[in-house]
Amino acid sequence: MTGFVPPAYPYDRLAPIVELASAHEGGAVDLSVGAPCDPPAPSVLRALAESGAERGYPSSIGSQRLRAAAAEWFDRRLGVAVDAATVAACVGTKEFVAGVPHWLRLRDPSRDTVLYPAVSYPSYAMGAQLAGCRAVAVPVDEQWRLDPGQIDPTDAARALCVWSNTPGNPAGGLDDLGALADWGREHDVPVLSDECYVEFTWQGPGRGVVGLPGESILAHGSEGVLAVHSLSKRSNLAGVRVGFYAGDPELVAYLSEVRKHAGLMVPGPAQAAAVAALGDDDHVVAQRDRYLRRLEVLARMLRSIGLTAALPGGGFYLWVPAPGGDAWALTVSLAERLGVVGSPGEFYGTAAAGYVRLAAVQPDERIDLLIRRLG
Repeated sequence: MTGFVPPAYPYDRLAPIVELASAHEGGAVDLSVGAPCDPPAPSVLRALAESGAERGYPSSIGSQRLRAAAAEWFDRRLGVAVDAATVAACVGTKEFVAGVPHWLRLRDPSRDTVLYPAVSYPSYAMGAQLAGCRAVAVPVDEQWRLDPGQIDPTDAARALCVWSNTPGNPAGGLDDLGALADWGREHDVPVLSDECYVEFTWQGPGRGVVGLPGESILAHGSEGVLAVHSLSKRSNLAGVRVGFYAGDPELVAYLSEVRKHAGLMVPGPAQAAAVAALGDDDHVVAQRDRYLRRLEVLARMLRSIGLTAALPGGGFYLWVPAPGGDAWALTVSLAERLGVVGSPGEFYGTAAAGYVRLAAVQPDERIDLLIRRLG
């Protein structure tokens, strides 16, 4: 019998590139994976170590303190009023992204399709496959924004959900969340908005809202939508595995109840750390400055060797067009010339095959090493 055979994990395919880059004195400078490198805030680490929450089982939906802290954060940072009762925790957002198609199909077995951006994080499509669903890529426009007008009506009628990711990984596009929310309500398709980079939005502060770092889909109402957020990027807590989702009350209640039965729980100490992190804006402002500075340095470096490197609308990735459209050749060239490990665009969909993604996640001294290599 032949069942599901997992594909090769994309980043495992980079082993030869890492070997090439490692030949440089000082070793490889790995810009392939968006793994934070900077330290979390000391107050967050104290909360993690001193919570006393490790003894008992944590609440699957999230502690009242965590849900209240998330609601306050939505209001303070994104200008959105959210009832803490419509917030729930998840064990990092990758778990949620990969698992939610399964839970939604149980809710409505008549539908079998997950819509996701054609250039995007691979877990959207993989979550559909793991649930036995159809994964249907939605075209993006020239600014890397998901275009709901390109969704086939037949696919819309079968859709369990449509994913948005804004600011987008890998290309940094900023979706029209109002238009997407309207499309979802018109077609009775839940819109799941992955907003983990929202506090690293560069183009248009608050996208028109002065003093706010970005936009949430919840600015356009909660009916039929979920906003999905992570502490991994904003607070350098990828190893702690804590995120949360908020929005449509009925959808949050359903998902949180199913997830409770599945035993999905954010550890108590991690929830305490998240409360501390969500209440501290200063460390995020400092992290914004770090990422923007690194993006600018890397972009100048790439332009100096004849490549096109525009700053993204948001996020901490550079999306670099490969000469002649050969992304693997550019990846090899960067490894040989500078000791850089990048990610070929095909990791993020066939429509992305002519690009290379570089993540500005190495410490400043490692990026300075690249400048010295360049001479």
